[in-house]
Amino acid sequence: MTTAGRLGLLAAGAALGRAVLALLVAAPPGGAALWLRRNHRDEHVTLLAGPAVAAAATVTACAGAAPSLAAAALVVGAGSGMVGVYDDLAGGRPDQQSDKGFAGHLRALRERRLSSGLVKLVVVAFTGIVAGRSVGRDPLDRLVAGGVIAGTANLVNLLDLRPGRAIKAVLVLGTPLLAGRHGSLIAGPLGAATAVLRWDLAEEVMLGDGGANALGALLGLRWAVAGGPGWRRLLLGVLVMLTVASERVSFTTVIEVTPVLRRLDALGRRPVAH
Repeated sequence: MTTAGRLGLLAAGAALGRAVLALLVAAPPGGAALWLRRNHRDEHVTLLAGPAVAAAATVTACAGAAPSLAAAALVVGAGSGMVGVYDDLAGGRPDQQSDKGFAGHLRALRERRLSSGLVKLVVVAFTGIVAGRSVGRDPLDRLVAGGVIAGTANLVNLLDLRPGRAIKAVLVLGTPLLAGRHGSLIAGPLGAATAVLRWDLAEEVMLGDGGANALGALLGLRWAVAGGPGWRRLLLGVLVMLTVASERVSFTTVIEVTPVLRRLDALGRRPVAH
């Protein structure tokens, strides 16, 4: 696809994201209260940006993907987005509040409970493996590709702890991928992400798992097709290390003690009250 075509997909993703968000805000499924969550300031913020971004990103990714990857984009975008929205809604229940991280999911299993977060992880992993069949060259490589897709979805979700952080990460990691053979795959999702960035920074909306997982899975699909088997193994290794590290080290703490990351993270956000 030409540069003009990719710019068109960027614009389409942004326009569709804003349009879907406006529709959801005007008539929120189940009522507005269902979608409200408290953010890091303990203020109410709506999660409706998540399904809006997931829908716009998935539709435009399918439109920009090569025929061999369109089904994979649909599976990971829609699958990760829908199960992320499920976790956003079900995970807000009091009995699910402590089921965070792998340790929380395992504790829930020991208590003979199935946490919504574990359901999400299983579904995201499954959609990644299904999509990996369109990427990999042999059974092992397809499994690795699926791991890259699911791991990237999880990583972006882990970053969604402060306003704009996950979207900024997607834009920084995804913009270089506009170049190359499959650049049009990620163009629409980047546009969808930018559509809600200013409202995310203003703390009027949040991506939640629905938006973060969909963007991350589509970013992971684009990363997976950016190189060959060796490239995918390297990516998976990095993602595994970051995921393991997240169980022991706070990404927020790392960002706050790293000047460049701290400035980027704070860019455009409301100042922290002291």
